[in-house]
Amino acid sequence: MANLLDQLKQMTTVVADSGDIHSIEKYKPTDSTTNPSLIAAAAKMPAYQSIVDDVLMDARRKAGSSATDEQVAAAAFKSLAVAFGRKILDIVPGRVSTEVDARLSYDSAKTIEQAHDIIQQYEDAGISRERILIKIASTWEGIKAAEQLEKEGIHCNLTLLFGLHQAIACAEAKVTLISPFVGRILDWYKQDTGKDYRGQDDPGVQSVTEIYHYYKKFGYKTVVMGASFRNIGEIVELAGCDLLTIAPKLLEELQTTEGTLERKLDPAKSAADPIERLVVDQATFERMHAQNRMAHDKLKEGIEGFSTALEDLEKLLTKRVAELGVAA
Repeated sequence: MANLLDQLKQMTTVVADSGDIHSIEKYKPTDSTTNPSLIAAAAKMPAYQSIVDDVLMDARRKAGSSATDEQVAAAAFKSLAVAFGRKILDIVPGRVSTEVDARLSYDSAKTIEQAHDIIQQYEDAGISRERILIKIASTWEGIKAAEQLEKEGIHCNLTLLFGLHQAIACAEAKVTLISPFVGRILDWYKQDTGKDYRGQDDPGVQSVTEIYHYYKKFGYKTVVMGASFRNIGEIVELAGCDLLTIAPKLLEELQTTEGTLERKLDPAKSAADPIERLVVDQATFERMHAQNRMAHDKLKEGIEGFSTALEDLEKLLTKRVAELGVAA
């Protein structure tokens, strides 16, 4: 009998949710995603010290002898996620998601500027923009930035997505892909209600199912990539979703679990979904976001968490510059 991971790959594009290159090599996903927390964690691993050091030494050479350690670290910081992305693209046949600084989540212009810089770094390394997804938080400003980037042929992955209003705004903006956060939705409801949820009762599973059927029913091209899983039960319930990005620990569990995997999400079933089409302009988006306590809380918490991870990474890089003592 086949394991669940092999069966899942037959109906869903499996994506590795990791900055750990060795895990990506092991599970052979089609694509890979990273985020600030994952990059910060990978940067601390001895196995990847050479990647970090190479980026720092290159930044030192470009900055010159007059640059302080902090200035060198800041320059390297802008290149580190791309450095990991380039390594990952040597392994996966598809795409890698590289995230814009979470601290720019409410600034469309600066988000676009940094997205251009990320794409330029990849293209300077000979990597086509077709293999890159620019990862942006699903604020109204982030969605508007992604809308402009998509018009320029720069594909986007809208992350930290927790509500249907965010998903509809992304689809109307014609973004390439969205990442609704299944596990973080579950976390919020467990804390808010004191209850546990399993299978189809999982609020995160229900949210992604609703978004998937809405997209397929109304013919949107934007694809859905479920993310942030807490257990393989959530993954089983979303089998058939366009893509699922899964952490190495859960990939391992899927690979070592045998059984029959039933397809739960299918475009053929979406037409029967009773949901009506909604128009989501900025005023509607803000109203729905304010009314959805879970989405409001988790978007704010997610941006703050990623921002903290970036600040920690900047400190780590500054410390490493001083340890290396690299001359210009």
